Amino acid sequence: MERRNDARNAVDAPTPPPAEVAHDHFWARDLRSSVRCAGVLLALLLLIDRAAGTLTGLRALLWVTLAVLLFLVLYPARVAAGEGWLTARGLLRARRVRTDHLVSVRCLDGVGQRLVLRDTFGARVEIDPRVLVSNPPLWHRLDEDARVSALRGSLTCGATALRRVSNRIDRETAQTVFKVSGLE
Repeated sequence: MERRNDARNAVDAPTPPPAEVAHDHFWARDLRSSVRCAGVLLALLLLIDRAAGTLTGLRALLWVTLAVLLFLVLYPARVAAGEGWLTARGLLRARRVRTDHLVSVRCLDGVGQRLVLRDTFGARVEIDPRVLVSNPPLWHRLDEDARVSALRGSLTCGATALRRVSNRIDRETAQTVFKVSGLE
């Protein structure tokens, strides 16, 4: 009688590759830009105040506070997506939405465009559509999962917003191809 060693067979069995996680590859550049803007503002304010002869410790503290506030406003969200989820991490908290259970996708227009994703569990994430445009793997991950949501019937509102982002990505990709090939 042959004894089976299920634990050994389970260890020897090939494991499926882990699902890839797509990240915003330009986040570090955007962070450096935020730091640079806040630093330049601080340097200019201190320089002007010093040249005017009105720089005091209290005024310097005020200018530092103003520069820190500018940095906080400009701080970019760190966006990552994997199979079935998308996360946007800010300075204080991270928000995660299940992209395979999306209920709505809306595009908020204004000074800065925002893409608002909501899932069936009540989670909500706002991201800048430029992050998706400049990071095709992030867009691909979101698009695949949004299609799953649509097939499940949970995505009731958002086809137009997704189509807009898709058209923008297609347009910018075509412009890049033309520019690289010299056909611009």
